[in-house]
Parts: sequence; C-alpha cells; structure tokens
Amino acid sequence: MTLLLIFIVFILPVVAIAGYQHYKIGTQPAYDANETLLNYEIIGSGKNKLVLLHGLTGSLNYWKRELESITKTHSLLLIDLLGFGDSPKPKSDYSLSVQLQALELILKKEGFNDGKTTIAGHSMGAIISLALLEKYAHWFKAGIFIGIPVYKDADEFKKVMSTHSFVDRISTSKFSKYICMIHPIFMSRAFKPDNLTDEVYEDAKKHHWMSYYYSLTKVILKTDLYAMARKIKDKDVLFIHGEKDTTAPLENALKLSREFKNAHLITSSEGDHQFFLKEAEFVWNTIQGFTISEKKLQKTISNEHY
Repeated sequence: MTLLLIFIVFILPVVAIAGYQHYKIGTQPAYDANETLLNYEIIGSGKNKLVLLHGLTGSLNYWKRELESITKTHSLLLIDLLGFGDSPKPKSDYSLSVQLQALELILKKEGFNDGKTTIAGHSMGAIISLALLEKYAHWFKAGIFIGIPVYKDADEFKKVMSTHSFVDRISTSKFSKYICMIHPIFMSRAFKPDNLTDEVYEDAKKHHWMSYYYSLTKVILKTDLYAMARKIKDKDVLFIHGEKDTTAPLENALKLSREFKNAHLITSSEGDHQFFLKEAEFVWNTIQGFTISEKKLQKTISNEHY
C-alpha cells in the first residue's frame, strides 16, 4: 500500500509531466532553415550597430536594463535564440550550425551584416557570437564575449559544476535531459538562484528539454573555440568577465583571449557569471569605450588587463 501511495503521489505526476513535455515537442514542426524566423527586437537610435545574444535558457529580455545611455550611441538587435524565449521551438538537433542558420536570416533581414556591426553575447551567446564572427568575419567589425564558458572537455565542465548547487549539478549532469522534461516542477521560486532576477528566471522557463539539452551538449561542450579564434586572430575582440565567475572560470577565458592579436580583457572584481544583471551600466560603458573610443578603453585596460 505504501509503495502504491508513493507511486500515485510522487512518481505518476512526474511521469505525466515528462510525457506531456515530450508530446509537446513531438507536435512541433521540424526546423526549416528558410522559413523559421526568430523573435527579435531593435532598440535604440545610435549609429553604432550591436547584436546581443543571450545565454542558455535566457531571452532577449536579459539585456533590457540600464538602457538609456547605450541606446543613444547604439542600435541594439536583441534576439531570442532558437528554442528559447519567444522564438520557435521546433524539432531540431539545436547544433551550432542550426543556431547560426537561424541567426543569419535575421541579420540579413535587418542589415546587421554590413561590416560595421559588433557581435556580442553572454555565456552560450558568447560562444555563438564567436562562431558568427569566424564564419562571417566580413559582416562584423568586432566581437564582444561576456562570461564566455571555455572548457577543455566535458570532464572539466563536470568538475567545474561539481561545486555548484544541487539544482545546477543535476541540470548539467547526464540526467539533464530528463530533469529538463520536468522543469515545471522544480523551476519554482524556491529554487531561483540568487544571482538571477525574477524576470530572467521566468523567461528561463520558456525552453524545452530538446533546446536545453542539445544546446548544452553540442554548443557549449563540443565547440572548438580555440580553432575558431585562430582563424580570426586579427579581429578586434573584447572579453568582459566576472572575477568570481565559478561557472565560466576567468583563467580559461584569459587563455582563449591570447589567441587574438587585438584582444582586450575587462573584469568585474566582484562579478559572478551573471554580473551583467547587477552591473549593466558597467558593461554598457565598457562596450561604448570599446566600440566608440579606443583611447578611452585603452586607458581602462591598463589597470584591468591580465
């Protein structure tokens, strides 16, 4: 009787939710490289063009803070990556090549491929930004990588995440696919990480297991960032990183930055992986210094560059 009760109260609801999540994906159309359009917004009236890509489980709303200054100097193209935010969530392998295809449509459509644009991203978005810069070097004048996660392999990633919270550990483990199928259960306010705002956490619920799992395993863990960097080593790039980032270790980003001839590294002394949420003005000022005034940025770098 006790086992039956446990099954009814605990196991059956979990199986039902996981089954429903799997069913929802099964009803979605397959990804179409020519027709699937991402959700995006253009904000700002500045003459400098800046594309911003969010990280894993994020959305374009991640960037909507302290915008008054940056929108005067820049036109921002904010994009929900395929499978996240309010963008389509088709059946797909969510590989890096698929994400690039989906982004290419928007960049061409809105003219952010004119060679005068800066491509930027946070975390997984930084990886995708680097990939775009490598594939279409003539589209962009520079790249900006915020909290870029650089791992030698999956074992190093596992070791890095082993010091994190229980929720982080299981959501990045080999069971992440199944945990993600039941994310409506554990993505409650009680499990919200302290370094995420309520708005960002709510948007993090919009993904499904396929977009999360394949983005983690194929984009974050299997992209050879060093090979890409070597192909575009002459490009101007800026790394912005939190010194207390335990998700994407600073020393790994520093090693990657050395592959570039014209790399700058600016750090937030108290920042963790989500330092932008608390230090948006610092990030925008740093970006403005990099994209508008080389002299201004170089003065800052003399104290911050490793």
